Amino acid sequence: MTEIATPYIANKRIPPRSAEDLRAQIPGWGADLDPADRPSYPREQPGIETGAHWDFPERQPEKYPRERSVEHAFLTPVFGTSTPPAGLSGAIRKYAYKYSEGRAAHWLLLIAADRVDATEHHLKSLATLHPDNPITETGVLSEFSHHPIQSRYGQKRADTNHQWMDPIIVAGPWVLAAVGLAASYRTLRKERTQPDARSATAAEIQR
Repeated sequence: MTEIATPYIANKRIPPRSAEDLRAQIPGWGADLDPADRPSYPREQPGIETGAHWDFPERQPEKYPRERSVEHAFLTPVFGTSTPPAGLSGAIRKYAYKYSEGRAAHWLLLIAADRVDATEHHLKSLATLHPDNPITETGVLSEFSHHPIQSRYGQKRADTNHQWMDPIIVAGPWVLAAVGLAASYRTLRKERTQPDARSATAAEIQR
């Protein structure tokens, strides 16, 4: 029976495939064959003492289905459990893992899931006694006390080209939520006053 190749063992038992075989099967394979282009090259040499006291690490229990990259034969032995996928953001994350890590769709969906997750938590906080405070928790007050202009320009910062988007990304959801609440309030108030107006008109007609 052919043994499944996996990186999660102390010493790889299966000999690597030849460069010619890989180059024939995978377009572009071997572009980084020169050891000078790969800082990790010394660790890839066989026979190096890794210090691992196991042949295969003990697998962490999977209490609920976790995302798995299509590049891996199975779920990694250890994985994070602090933020299990839930709600719409969890569905987006699970869908992102249908794509290879080499596809832009994989990472764009994960970024979108993070934004959706943040919005979900903001909405949940509104139903608690301590809702999120966008003024104190986003650090916007520090903009007025920590040299906002001087710290951004003339410092060769790499993030200045996308800083115009930061207010939209951070404040945009709060502004939209405020507009939505105001529109809902106006609609409810209008519906409450309309029956009174209709009843007054009917009373005048009867007179």
